[in-house]
Amino acid sequence: MPVEGSGGGGGGAGGVGRQPKQKRKSHSLSIRRTNSAEQERSGSHRDALDTQDSKLPMSLRSNLLDLFSQIEREFENLYIENIECEYYCGTVCFRVAAEVITAMLCCGQQTKYSSHSTSQLSQKLKTTYKASTSKIVSSFKATTSRAVCQLVREYVGHRDGIWDVSVSRLHPVVLGTASADHSAALWSIETGKCLLKYLGHAGSVNSIKFHPTEQMALTASGDQTAHIWRYMVQLPAPVPVVDVGASGEDEIDFSDKDEADGDPDGPSDCPTLRVASTALRSHQGVVICADWLVGGKQVVTASWDRAANLYDVETSELVHSLTGHDQELTHCCTHPAQRLVVTSSRDTTFRLWDFRDPAIHSVNVFQGHTDTVTSAVFTLGDNVVSGSDDRTVKVWDLKNMRSPIATIRTDSAVNRISISVGQRIIALPHDNRQVRLFDMNGVRLARLPRSNRQGHRRMACSTAWSDDNPSCNLFSCGFDRQAIGWNINIPALLQEK
Repeated sequence: MPVEGSGGGGGGAGGVGRQPKQKRKSHSLSIRRTNSAEQERSGSHRDALDTQDSKLPMSLRSNLLDLFSQIEREFENLYIENIECEYYCGTVCFRVAAEVITAMLCCGQQTKYSSHSTSQLSQKLKTTYKASTSKIVSSFKATTSRAVCQLVREYVGHRDGIWDVSVSRLHPVVLGTASADHSAALWSIETGKCLLKYLGHAGSVNSIKFHPTEQMALTASGDQTAHIWRYMVQLPAPVPVVDVGASGEDEIDFSDKDEADGDPDGPSDCPTLRVASTALRSHQGVVICADWLVGGKQVVTASWDRAANLYDVETSELVHSLTGHDQELTHCCTHPAQRLVVTSSRDTTFRLWDFRDPAIHSVNVFQGHTDTVTSAVFTLGDNVVSGSDDRTVKVWDLKNMRSPIATIRTDSAVNRISISVGQRIIALPHDNRQVRLFDMNGVRLARLPRSNRQGHRRMACSTAWSDDNPSCNLFSCGFDRQAIGWNINIPALLQEK
């Protein structure tokens, strides 16, 4: 081109004055062949800079001008793309809104839409999609569970969350609950009536267990003590079972309903007990759990002081202090037929303590979880089942403790689990308010129904089986201040497995 030719020669003073401009113009044309406007703008920048007195060499000035032009072009393109994107998003939003409104009107939902703001529209879309998705997903998962798992009765009267639930082993069979409102309560399983409230603790009551052969209860508390107290109750006449919330499908869970139904202060005619038969006071921290050893002559307690204590019931004396955990204990459990104790801890382990030989007290450490072990319980045979905040439940063989024989993976942290003695079914209460049933091989059997009409509205804390009760054979409790009695059709459940 003539410009390139003239740029390559010329050595006079006039040539020096024009040569840089010709070179820059040639370089600019080689970069932008399709944008004459940018060429003119770049040229104008160069003309303006040429009139200024600059100490930079002409080659550097030329490169800088080219870079500035490229940056300007990129910003221009980005600005245009942003405008087009905003327009496209607005179009899509209104198109989706129109489709949703049309679909709702076709389904017979009469809703008035007039000058909705963008936030109102997006909230309506979110609610609509959440409801439809919840119904579609739950229709597949809960149909079978609803047929074999039915809510029978709710036990309402505590003023705070319920940590633990237990069923007595002798007649009259009663339900026991331990609550953060500093009380433990005994309930009629058939009527839901409160039979007795124990008010002897000065802190949250964290667990409750019944004596195997006598009408005595063992409670652990945040006041650093465990209490043994005797009870005498008379069961009221049974009342007809009322369906408290049968529903064709799971509905949206209105979890902002904080209060449990009924009088928060409980029945006014419920008798109270304030004095314990025995108080166990050796711990230096919260007593989180307590249980009876086989035979009922000794009890074991687990505390946040990282120790588990073994007491003699008759003398209240401390027999052994079981130490070794690195962090606070969360649970303890005894074997139903042997002198074995298992303790769980926040240190991600649980320990098996063997008291079968009075001369030798052995301990085995189970390491398989990655977060707090919330509970570990025995089966009637040679298995231990552990649950954890790492969202897993593991089944262990006492004869081979190196690795679990089954692992259950869930979508939420697991709290105090229980196992059906006769059918070996594991009930898992979760932080997300669900209660699920699994067999010992890790196969999921059912999920207890939960909707705005039935089920727990807050964290499910504990479960307890009552295999011999024909009406309610599973109980659960949670931080919605209520315990719930369920009827699980176990033969149908196992048949569908």
